[in-house]
Amino acid sequence: MDNKNGKEWDLEITARSKALEFNFKEIWRYRDLMLLFVKRDFIAQYKQTILGPVWHVIQPVLTTVMYLLIFNRIARIPTDGINPTLFYLSGITMWSYFSQCLTHTANTFIGNSSIFGKVYFPRMVLPISVVISNLIRLGIQFALLFIAIVWFDFHGYPLTLSFLWLLLPVLVALIGCIGLGLGIIISSLTTKYRDLSVLLTFGVQIGMYATPIVYPLSYVKGKGYEWIIGMNPLTPLLEVYRYILFGKGTFDLYSVMYTLGFTVFILFAGVMIFNKVEKSFMDTV
Repeated sequence: MDNKNGKEWDLEITARSKALEFNFKEIWRYRDLMLLFVKRDFIAQYKQTILGPVWHVIQPVLTTVMYLLIFNRIARIPTDGINPTLFYLSGITMWSYFSQCLTHTANTFIGNSSIFGKVYFPRMVLPISVVISNLIRLGIQFALLFIAIVWFDFHGYPLTLSFLWLLLPVLVALIGCIGLGLGIIISSLTTKYRDLSVLLTFGVQIGMYATPIVYPLSYVKGKGYEWIIGMNPLTPLLEVYRYILFGKGTFDLYSVMYTLGFTVFILFAGVMIFNKVEKSFMDTV
């Protein structure tokens, strides 16, 4: 393309013309940059800490101990026949992944405005890199969970291994996509409405109790707020997740289909809003 001086441009950068435009080839072309962001996020998180990634182990262990005391010993909430330690630890592992994907992705525009204003790259690279970097944390915590499962297997709680374990990456991908979709929607809106960043912290705390993390789905059956728990798209995933690991829990195909539909919808909505805000966010951030 010729400019006013008669010279040819090698590359022309323009705003996206379509709300649902998502250039996979362009994002793949910037995969090296994505990996750099993944490395940056992981290193920056623990750069000035003494224990570093060991906190990925300490946090779920301490949280599990607290849940055992409060929800198992004091509240006496049943765990569907699953060992309480494994029940809480498994829930914490997956919820931690979702909440980290959501909260960190929701900070995409605000936290990286200085980078966006200086150099061009596909903006979607950053939220995707957040989801990938949190897989490292999830891997460490799932390794801890597996060690706990093996330990309890040697102490009378049988290990349940089956081909269903192959579905675990699918569940992780769905949870990551839900966190990504919700995160980029909130990130897009916080460029104009900063109050949402405050509400997000409160919303994540409330969301944990609306998800069967410290109680099984069977515990709320027949109760007035059961429909709230059932509307949560994470509920079927957590139930299937525990069913795969321990062979106990609720496996409802219709609920899983609802979650799949919600995931597709929230990703499409996220991409649409993200593309719309991307054109002008530097004027409002």
